[in-house]
Amino acid sequence: MPEESTSPLDRARRKAFFRLLPVLFVSYMIAYVDRVNVAVAKLTMVKDMPEFTNAVIGFGSTLFFIGYFLLEIPGSLMVERWSARKWICRIMVSWGMMAALTAFVTTPNQFYVVRFLLGLAEAGFFPGVIIYLTHWFTARDRAKALSYFLIATPFAQMLSPISNWFLKFGSSETLQSGEVIFHPKLLGLVGWQWVYIFWAIPAVLLGIGVLWLLTDRPKQAKWLTPEEAEALETELERERLLKTKGKRMTLMEAFSHPKVLLLCAAYFFITTCSHSMELFMPSVIQDWYALSTKDFTMLIVLPPLLALFGQLFGGWSSDRMQERRLHACVPIFIGALAMLFAPLTKGNLVLTMACLMVAFAGFKTYMPAFWSLPSLFLAEAAAAGSIGLINSVGNLGGATGPWILGQIKDATGSYANGFYFLASSMFIASAIVYFLGLGIRKAKETPVMIPE
Repeated sequence: MPEESTSPLDRARRKAFFRLLPVLFVSYMIAYVDRVNVAVAKLTMVKDMPEFTNAVIGFGSTLFFIGYFLLEIPGSLMVERWSARKWICRIMVSWGMMAALTAFVTTPNQFYVVRFLLGLAEAGFFPGVIIYLTHWFTARDRAKALSYFLIATPFAQMLSPISNWFLKFGSSETLQSGEVIFHPKLLGLVGWQWVYIFWAIPAVLLGIGVLWLLTDRPKQAKWLTPEEAEALETELERERLLKTKGKRMTLMEAFSHPKVLLLCAAYFFITTCSHSMELFMPSVIQDWYALSTKDFTMLIVLPPLLALFGQLFGGWSSDRMQERRLHACVPIFIGALAMLFAPLTKGNLVLTMACLMVAFAGFKTYMPAFWSLPSLFLAEAAAAGSIGLINSVGNLGGATGPWILGQIKDATGSYANGFYFLASSMFIASAIVYFLGLGIRKAKETPVMIPE
């Protein structure tokens, strides 16, 4: 359709998708690689440093999320009240530096300190982007915009073959013929060290670039015409008035709102499972099947690949139907069933991978609809603070789950009981979202007039 035949609002919506989401997508993809590359690095870290047990790695993940928790709400408010692009720049540069430092840890205590500092550095990025999207995307586009942003996480996990390639440096490999070959170090560093250093570099570079690539508000965008910027700002203001009905909710009122607290609980239980599996899935596959490096590299990308398509479909379908509740709770429930049955498939690689793929799809597909829920009843600082609260409290599940799973594995020698624990957590999350009563498909709302 020729641009002249579309409205200024539609042109602004389309431009926002193409100008902002690619930058946010790549930024989050790098952030996620830096967060979870410990799952790949640990495969050879434990050979160089045997004291880095599953419990140590799990506790390091716990400390990451404690650091994340402490600065999450202040970081979210900085995006709402100051500048998204400047705050995102600060986050990316500092987390890149902390991620690179992980390459030089030699003791569990050093690992704990760096993971804690990495959590502090990254705090505010995810909720900050969720808030930033409400400054640019109307309710009818929000879940789809979120899905384009959130698919960065399965993309990041599919980049694991790059990290796996680095692992060979400074290690030995036994070929099928039985011949053992040794790969020399690269610049005096072994493979797992390069995993951390390599992915830290784009975080710093892109963080600096964000200052020029992002725009805080439509009215500041030189790439929008005055008519386009005004149309988008007007529509966003109309939606804000529709939610608030002219009343402003204070930050403390938002923090004590029952629906905000229940969203915190739901996100806590889902991240208990999702972060645990992201951290330990490579170890589970190797523990159950002892695959060759080539086969392992091919299989590990399959769960995030299905999750990618699930996330895109979930965002598209949720916006198309203007329904959030079932689009959030049903994928979580299906993922929980897959987690429940996964231990029963041990010994059958095909069934195991099928369960892991469905589980991953479950705890990714729900996200666009779930993160559209807070903006249904919150706006401005109340929304910013609450999204930060939901993410920070919820992500304590990311601290709890890996630690418990690591403890269970070290105590029992098996991942089975850990899987049952994680499945139970997902069932609880699904029930909370369903009975919350938010995001039910409704008839079209009556337009709200904006005061002159």
